[in-house]
Parts: sequence; C-alpha cells; structure tokens
Amino acid sequence: MHTIDCIVSAPGKAILHGEHAVVHGKVALAVSLNLRTFLKLQATSTSEVCINLPNINTFMSWDASALQQLLQDKTTNHRNLKELDSELVGRLRKLTGIEEGSTDASSMAVFAFLYMYLSIFAKSKALPSLTVTVWSELPTGAGLGSSAAYCASVAAALLSTQGALSSPLGPDGDTASWSGEELELINQWAFQGERIIHGNPSGVDNAVSTWGGILRYQSGKITPLQRVPTLRILLTNTRVPRSTKTLVAGVKDKINKFPSILNPVLESVDAVASTCEQTLMEMAKGSPTAEHYATLEELIDINQHHLNVMGVGHPSLDALCRVTLTRGLHSKLTGAGGGGCGITLLRPDTDSSVVQNTIQDLKDSGYECWETSIGVPGIQLHSPKSVKEEVMNVFNSY
Repeated sequence: MHTIDCIVSAPGKAILHGEHAVVHGKVALAVSLNLRTFLKLQATSTSEVCINLPNINTFMSWDASALQQLLQDKTTNHRNLKELDSELVGRLRKLTGIEEGSTDASSMAVFAFLYMYLSIFAKSKALPSLTVTVWSELPTGAGLGSSAAYCASVAAALLSTQGALSSPLGPDGDTASWSGEELELINQWAFQGERIIHGNPSGVDNAVSTWGGILRYQSGKITPLQRVPTLRILLTNTRVPRSTKTLVAGVKDKINKFPSILNPVLESVDAVASTCEQTLMEMAKGSPTAEHYATLEELIDINQHHLNVMGVGHPSLDALCRVTLTRGLHSKLTGAGGGGCGITLLRPDTDSSVVQNTIQDLKDSGYECWETSIGVPGIQLHSPKSVKEEVMNVFNSY
C-alpha cells in the first residue's frame, strides 16, 4: 500500500435554533462553524503508527505489527458501519487500559483513532506506518462539535490513504472536497468514531462536520439545506461548565410538571426554527435584505426567551445578551445552555469598531470570544500552501 500524505480540515458545529426542543421531536437547525480542526497525515518508514494531539498534550505511538495482532479474527467484518465491532473494542480496551464510560478527552481521542485505523485497514496485508498530527481551533468540551470534527478529519485522511476516496485536489488546486457518495462514506466512519467517544450520539455533529452548511434535524432525520448563506457571528464561551445530561433531564421534568405551559413553548421553538429556515432559503435565492437580518435578530431574541423559560439559561448568558445588546447586537445561547457558549449575529454592514469593542467588552467580562462565521463548507482536502501559517508551523514541528 502506498501511503498518501494529505492535509484535511473539518468545521465545528453550533445550534442556531431548536436546542432541547429537538429532544422532544421538534426541528433543530445545526450549522457548521468556521473554527476548524486540521489534520496532517504523513507516511513514515519507522514501522510505527504515531498520533500527535498538541491541543490536549497527547503524543502516542505503537508498533504497527503489534497492532496487527489485534485483528486476529479474519472472518470478522471490521468495516461494518452498522454497529461497532465489540470484539475489537474489547481488545483495544485491554491494550490501552481505557475503561468503558471514560470521558477523558485524550483517552477517547486515541481510542477513536485506533478503532478507525484498525477497522479501515483491516483487510490490508500490513498496517501502514504513518504519523497523524491534529491541531484544532475548537475548544474541547464546549458543545461545539470538536470530537466530530476530529473524527471526520481522521476518517477522511485514513480513507484517502486506504484508497477508498478519490484525489479531488488538482495540481494547481488549493482546496477541494469529495463527491456526495464519498462524503457519505466519510460521515459513516466519523459516526463510528463518535460512537466510540460518546456511546449513543445523534449523528448531527459528524454530519455537520462532513457536509458543512446548515442541517435540519428532526426525529433522527438529517436534511442538509441547499444553498444557504454564510452568516457572520461572534462566538462566545462563557467558560461556565455545565452538564448536558442534567440540563436535558431538567427540561423533561419541567415539561412533565407543567405540560400545558411547556408544550406550547416547544411548539413555538419549532416554529422559530422553521421560520428561520424559510428566511435563510429566501436569502439564498436573492440578495439578503435588511429585513431578512431583522427577522433573524428577532428570532434569536425570541428563542433566547424560550430557553430561559425552559430553565436552561444562566446569569453568564444573560450578561452576554446584555453586553451585546448595548452595541445593537442580538445573542442567544447555543447548545445545552446553563453556561457554555452563545452566538451573536453580525450583519454584513456591522462596523468593525462595533465588533472589536464588543469582543473587548466580552473579554473584560472574563469570556473567550471569536469573530467567525456559520454555514461554511464541511470536510475539505488542502494543499500545504492553502493552510494557515499557524497551522503549518504546528505540523512542521512534528
């Protein structure tokens, strides 16, 4: 097998509308976030498999022939994408010492990599020697799809090396993506990685990282929206930790206690997501107008009030909304709430001084803040010259 060097990247994700209501069968709009995870795969002659994850101070290597022994049962279909190979999972747990239920980011990233590596190359005569280095702009544990971006990047790089994907990057090209069929294969493998890390994920995060843009999610059905506009936002991390599981349970309890009050709220959130979808489709058909942006801002405000009614607000998020509103900007939480992250819509004509002053205000409040965009492309293949200098410096140091 000829191992092909490659560089890929995948975006993170945010929820535009529909948090918590989606758990109860309503529509959610998930959007790709232009904070990306970058991966470089290099062929080596060391007979080793190495993974470097400098963001989380993780550096591991294994002898390829020793890993080959984990593929003992040649009759097992290690490339079955319907479910995880429980026998391989067990062998990897024994090799790594990672216990079931572990939530350690480093351990689970390594576990997911090894599972995909062994499964994708299971039918090869010999496992390839390679070094994978991953560097991400996404904070971990913030509900921004960092693990899905990682899994999509690993899947695309390994599948490219295995020969399952084409080489869409021309000799003079900077950035390219794959066909719809190839993206579906990447997405399926990324979902396997997400299963390793999270146990029972919805599949939304890896779909966003793979396809990009904006996805409509309802009752397990994922539908990419066509030709959606890219929107400028501020992304703010309040740095307040929260438990998604606890927050979801709290909303369920409130619905059970006050069904006549909360069920209409869920219906209203569903209507907000649908109205936002219609507005975005209108914007994609022609030139977006000030009225379109005014509608998006109103929907943001309405949904934030809904989320507070559900009990998933937090003083840190209230402060975020107040700070940005003083600058004429509209914000809402994204994800589980109870702290975590929020998004602030920026109109195309928002003055740069307003943006910079708002960012400074938020940093003065103790928050992290990035100016970025949503609705961006999904997994991509890059030439070295198209990758940011900061990222290449990291890659070149390994």
